[in-house]
Amino acid sequence: MNINEASIFETLESEVRSYCRDWPAVFTSASGSWIRDENGREYLDFFAGAGALNYGHNNPVLKSALVDYIMSDGITHGLDMSTVAKREFLETFQRNILEPRGLDYKVQFPGPTGSNTVEAALKLARKVTGRSAVINFTNAFHGMTLGALSVTGNSMKRAGAGVPLVHTTPMPFDNYFDGVTEDFQWFSRVLDDSGSGINRPAAVIVETVQGEGGVNVARPEWLRALATLCSDRGILLIVDDVQMGCGRTGPFFSFEEAGIVPDIVTLSKSISGYGMPMALTLFKRELDVWGPGEHNGTFRGNNPAFVTSKVALDHYWSDDALTKTTLKKGARISECFANLSDQFPGEVSHRGRGLVQGLVFDQPERAGKVCQLAFDEGLLAETSGPSDQVVKLLPALTITDDELEHGLSILAEATLKVCS
Repeated sequence: MNINEASIFETLESEVRSYCRDWPAVFTSASGSWIRDENGREYLDFFAGAGALNYGHNNPVLKSALVDYIMSDGITHGLDMSTVAKREFLETFQRNILEPRGLDYKVQFPGPTGSNTVEAALKLARKVTGRSAVINFTNAFHGMTLGALSVTGNSMKRAGAGVPLVHTTPMPFDNYFDGVTEDFQWFSRVLDDSGSGINRPAAVIVETVQGEGGVNVARPEWLRALATLCSDRGILLIVDDVQMGCGRTGPFFSFEEAGIVPDIVTLSKSISGYGMPMALTLFKRELDVWGPGEHNGTFRGNNPAFVTSKVALDHYWSDDALTKTTLKKGARISECFANLSDQFPGEVSHRGRGLVQGLVFDQPERAGKVCQLAFDEGLLAETSGPSDQVVKLLPALTITDDELEHGLSILAEATLKVCS
């Protein structure tokens, strides 16, 4: 980066920028699991657009369909008008995703981002139930708009709202008390106690794996207990699958392993398949109480994203091959991280599911040092958790075994340098 280029980013762009501070390069092209800077240096990407690039950069199968669509003057911007691209996406989503899983969801296009779909889910839950309170969980992250922030745990992000964030109550996520206290003792007690001061909520919103919160993984039995608790009390269960959906944990939906059927599901990030803005809010048919235009947005009809999403669903989700390879690659990362944990007992540990994996450092600053050393060696990886104590891996699901081994060797060497 020369001085003139540095100047335009540093003098014109807001101080709110973040990722570019940790990865000081000017990127120009990308393919598969590799991203290149303008000096020709290549970096292996274990970040994948924060989970928006599950099928890699410029996936050739998706790119071909996108180019053909653009060159044929296909509709780009369509609000919620009916288009061929939207119809083909909906047909494919129903055929490849909903029907094989026995899910009878209606599909809403709430706007292009994860925050948009969370806002729609919260509004719908309150409209359906007539209640305003929502239960969220410690260390949760659901987005940066006011409603999404109100159910987010991170104090720094919440402080950015500038106004009180109300009508939400946090409860302990699975293993928040390190197994010492059963999480649901408090939760179920306050819901059923008329003296607790907790109003009956409209909904509970939960991530099955808290990515930004530090790769905190909810046990299937905990999720099943949560679903039962909600069902028994007439509370809607919202699963936020913005980052963990679209195959990140193995199955298409992250809640499949637990065998639950949420009332509402939020999807974004990799649902477009190509990294383009797109989001879905899914909900049980009887919850579709919206009036026409009651929740809308100018960019909810991103038709090129419908095109690439359809191709991704046909190419990767007509069978369970991708799920199997994702679980296999995730097991390999877990094995590598277990070896590192064994070398530094009490200092390093690990957790994760599928291809979201976290290396946890007892001394939080070490995670950032590992990521910096990795960047110096040509690997992109980010930190997460309330103290940025976790090196979080989100490689593309399409990463090759050789690429995965290359990245893991860089991380292992960096960890050894930092911890020795």
